Amino acid sequence: MSLLIVGTIAMDNIETPAGSVTDEIGGSAAYAALAASFSVPTALVAIVGNDFPRETLDNLASRGADLAGVKVGDGPSFRWSGRYHENLNNRDTLDTQLNVLTQFKPDLPESFRDIEYVFLGNIDPDLQMSVLKQLRRRRLVAADTMNFWLDSARPALLRLIAEIDLLIVNDDEARQLSGEHNLVRAAHAIRRMGPERLLIKRGEYGVLGFEEDSIFAMPAYPLEEVFDPTGAGDTFAGGCLGYLAHRNDPSAGLLRRAIAEGSVMASLVVERFGMRRLWEVSPADIDARYQAFVRLTDFQTA
Repeated sequence: MSLLIVGTIAMDNIETPAGSVTDEIGGSAAYAALAASFSVPTALVAIVGNDFPRETLDNLASRGADLAGVKVGDGPSFRWSGRYHENLNNRDTLDTQLNVLTQFKPDLPESFRDIEYVFLGNIDPDLQMSVLKQLRRRRLVAADTMNFWLDSARPALLRLIAEIDLLIVNDDEARQLSGEHNLVRAAHAIRRMGPERLLIKRGEYGVLGFEEDSIFAMPAYPLEEVFDPTGAGDTFAGGCLGYLAHRNDPSAGLLRRAIAEGSVMASLVVERFGMRRLWEVSPADIDARYQAFVRLTDFQTA
């Protein structure tokens, strides 16, 4: 079973209290694919510029990514620059250069159209909807978005949300989308818009999962030092959906385990800049962190 991932592949300049890096590989599709690669093969749909390092694409392919849907555009790659504040929960975008991203029109290769598990990374909701229309078989479609689309493309985003199975947003986005400050009320309002399931990312406070009549809370793994939170949300999504695709079972009972898997991957990626930790992490490292999560959340009923 494979996971189809549609999103961005970028080159980032990042500043955090731990230091700074330039031309670091990033983007929603790259983070999600690398996280999911520990569970399932992935099929990527994205665009890069003619300046993008071929070695990185080769490395993704070596991790089981099918790059038939990755196009090389005429011009430089999408670039983002950001600076994180001391608490790492807030950041300032210093510069965004769309470059070849303005040429991006997701066209799924024929072999991708029957993939049943899909992650629509943070891109224009009209482009996300265009991917939905190309799918012939779908068991679980998840999507991410951001405040920019809530402000500039809300009607299109609402049309998309009505068609998907799982929405992944952070707490600020959930409040903005729903108009509710309380996250439980926000979740109920968002689920009435269409998606049966909702995951609300809360940074260092973990994740809230909503489905049917249940709520699940997963804490974030406590770390002594966080180098770089860039891409943690996409890494979480890739780990979570990769697990569900690996089990080939989108049923309600497995979502909690999938959230734990995604949280493990997110806790690892922030330990280095960019995706560096995901390139070096081993299955044994992942299992050790997963077991630590189990111990962290285990208790007996009084």
